[in-house]
Amino acid sequence: MEPVILDNAAAMARLRAGLAQRGMDNIPAGPVADEPSPDEPGHPEYHRRHRAEWALARWTTATPPRYRRADATHPDVQQWADDVATDPETAGSLLLTGTTGTGKTYQAYGALRRIAAAGPSVYEVVSITAADMYGRLRPKGSDRGMEEELKRLCRVPLLLLDDLGSAKASEWTEEVTYRLINERYNACRPSLYTSNLPARAAVDGHGQPVGPDLASALGERIVSRLSEDTRVVAMTGHDRRRPAP
Repeated sequence: MEPVILDNAAAMARLRAGLAQRGMDNIPAGPVADEPSPDEPGHPEYHRRHRAEWALARWTTATPPRYRRADATHPDVQQWADDVATDPETAGSLLLTGTTGTGKTYQAYGALRRIAAAGPSVYEVVSITAADMYGRLRPKGSDRGMEEELKRLCRVPLLLLDDLGSAKASEWTEEVTYRLINERYNACRPSLYTSNLPARAAVDGHGQPVGPDLASALGERIVSRLSEDTRVVAMTGHDRRRPAP
């Protein structure tokens, strides 16, 4: 027996007749789910999670073991980190001040972790103390040489400079610090600084500063640039590294 070959119209007619016999001809068609789910390539959340995994791995590499559980808990630090993850060019920088042991470095590494967890499109970070930075920039302090090392710190998308103002002041340290901060300021690259010194010291009844501040340690040129686009968060409390009295 020869097979019966139907054209498309005849095939559709037979299909409709069969559905009508079963009472299924009036069932409305539902939407077709052809968009990828959050667990499939093509969905923004899928790619954000993969960027976050990669960035968190970079964060772990740049973070000393002591701070690999750091978490940004201060609301102002959280907000800055979220702003950097959203638009680094407009976020500005962050300066955490306070006496020794108030959690500045912990909050700083927590902020870098929060940025990584957001899954930014670019995540390159250098974390260094001011003392180590000056050491690398001195003659024979780095295989790259002073100028290349300074360029690397100026151009990295995200920089943590810990203990700013702790080194002995000199014309050389002031000039190096100015070049670094000025370059990052002009390029709108977000930086995260910590310091035991206040940005500006309190003044006495005669208008004289009480104690040292960043202006006296680094110079007015540097503090002027910091003051324009840098949020200052003062950390308070006792030294957390020592038992509470």
